[in-house]
Amino acid sequence: MAHITAVAPVLNEEGNVKELVTRLAGALSEISPDYAILIVDDGSTDATWARLEDMAAADPRVGGVRFSRNFGQHAAITAGIEAADADWVVVMDGDLQDRPEVIPDLYAKVNEGWDCVFVERQDRPESSLYLLGQRIFYSTLRGLTKGNYDGAHGNFSIISRRVADAYKTLGEGARFYGGLIDWLGFSRTSIQAKHGERFSGAPSYDFLKRLKFAKSIVLSFSTRPLDLMLAFGLGVTLVAFAFGLAILLRALFSDYAVQGWASLMVSIFFIGGVQISLVGMVGLYVGRIYEEVKGRPRHVIAETLAPRPIGKTKAKVVKSAG
Repeated sequence: MAHITAVAPVLNEEGNVKELVTRLAGALSEISPDYAILIVDDGSTDATWARLEDMAAADPRVGGVRFSRNFGQHAAITAGIEAADADWVVVMDGDLQDRPEVIPDLYAKVNEGWDCVFVERQDRPESSLYLLGQRIFYSTLRGLTKGNYDGAHGNFSIISRRVADAYKTLGEGARFYGGLIDWLGFSRTSIQAKHGERFSGAPSYDFLKRLKFAKSIVLSFSTRPLDLMLAFGLGVTLVAFAFGLAILLRALFSDYAVQGWASLMVSIFFIGGVQISLVGMVGLYVGRIYEEVKGRPRHVIAETLAPRPIGKTKAKVVKSAG
């Protein structure tokens, strides 16, 4: 067992992976020579895995897991945590926007008695519109799930062995690393650190992928949308009943004549739209149940390079830069 292992998922990062491993080795060696680096290749179609094989041959502390195809970033994080055999596990993105140089600060903070420490990203490069949309989404998610996940944290974090072991027991196929760590309930805090810049290449996450992931998060962590749709349906029913009763009373006790073909059609289409929305919402949850009960694995591993830590040595005492 290593003292500390860094897990980083990558996808088509042949231009980044060598720099990533080099900087990870430098940061982890400040903590202990008894470290391992575990890169999870999420189905890359470029030379990422070949570059990783070369680095693993040169340094036994470097290892990797290669998926048979692309299964997604959070499935890759899960595979990395499952393969990591260490007292502490660092999770980070592989594009170097999560700066490896922050790891000693994470390690120093977690040794103050915490189980998990996340990085609160500062000076992020995304547009103001994107950051606003993210804040709205995670605020809504916290309202739906009653959780405390902070969208400013991302994946960059360090977790203890017992957190990693608990995380591995979670059986659902749809994964959201930060949300699941929050759900586990272990002691948790954060540090602030400047967000880095991508070393090379372009991001693989586009708007549609982010939207799909957001939908998956909501369906996986909350059934509140069903409650809200039920409440809305009941509200529409009560309004319609009150409106119909008012028309009936006016027709019985006054000279009022029921008119308005246009308003009738609008009401029919409105009610039809509400019903379709309700059925669609239920359908999304039924679809998620269908995906889960099939029991397929979260990922398929095509190849593994097992890291070989040097041996158990005493970790250095690292003081936080803050």
